[in-house]
Amino acid sequence: MKALYLGQYVPGDSPVHRLDPRVKIVAALLLSIVILNTGAVESLAVTAFLMAGAALAGLSGGRIAAALRPLAWFFSALFFLHLIFTEGRPIMAALPAVTWEGLWRGTAVTWQFVALVASAAILTMTTDPSGLVGGVERLLRPFNRIGVPSHDIAVMVSVALRFVPTLLEETERMKEAQVARGADFGDGGPVRRLRKMASLVIPLILCTFRRADELALAMEGRGYHRGPRTYLHELRFRRADYAALLAVAAFLAGVQALRFLPL
Repeated sequence: MKALYLGQYVPGDSPVHRLDPRVKIVAALLLSIVILNTGAVESLAVTAFLMAGAALAGLSGGRIAAALRPLAWFFSALFFLHLIFTEGRPIMAALPAVTWEGLWRGTAVTWQFVALVASAAILTMTTDPSGLVGGVERLLRPFNRIGVPSHDIAVMVSVALRFVPTLLEETERMKEAQVARGADFGDGGPVRRLRKMASLVIPLILCTFRRADELALAMEGRGYHRGPRTYLHELRFRRADYAALLAVAAFLAGVQALRFLPL
């Protein structure tokens, strides 16, 4: 099976795929706000909601995990930094720096970032790039009156998301090339591995500039220009879209209500 990267669209005909892109964008933004302000009980509810959304979209846990795997080093570093540098009661006398408060805080913060990335992954996996551009543009269109270039912002968001899987794929290709030359990225401790990964930074930056130049030339060759544009399919809300918005709003209201219950 072809490797799956964060930000990559997965074609499908699920109920989530058929939703208006604006519904999914708004839902992801509202869910992100709730994720950053949740406690233990609310975290379980949000996790269940994300799992239900992925299942409804026909996305298996393996696909979501595959999209998150390139950021595993970041999640691990985030957890260990909180585990070690949070003051509190030591878990073991031999390791006074490792505290119960650090364990709790590291778990909570790491879960928040995993949930944020997972919600963004579900959004990009179920929304094709053109639909994502159209959704962002339509949401920002009312701000055109105050000089906000809605279409240009939508294109920038789309290009940025499109570059994520491209750069991750390029990183893997460079890593495999260096392994073929005798490099060993799996040997040694975390610090030593990080130093070895640093050798990929400069080639990756150069590759990014090259890809950006190629994209600019391709867009120019196809007649791209700034300003308002027309679309082949105009977005229109359907009953399913209104129902999905109401369901998301009801869930988020319920999650907020959990904060006031004496649990």
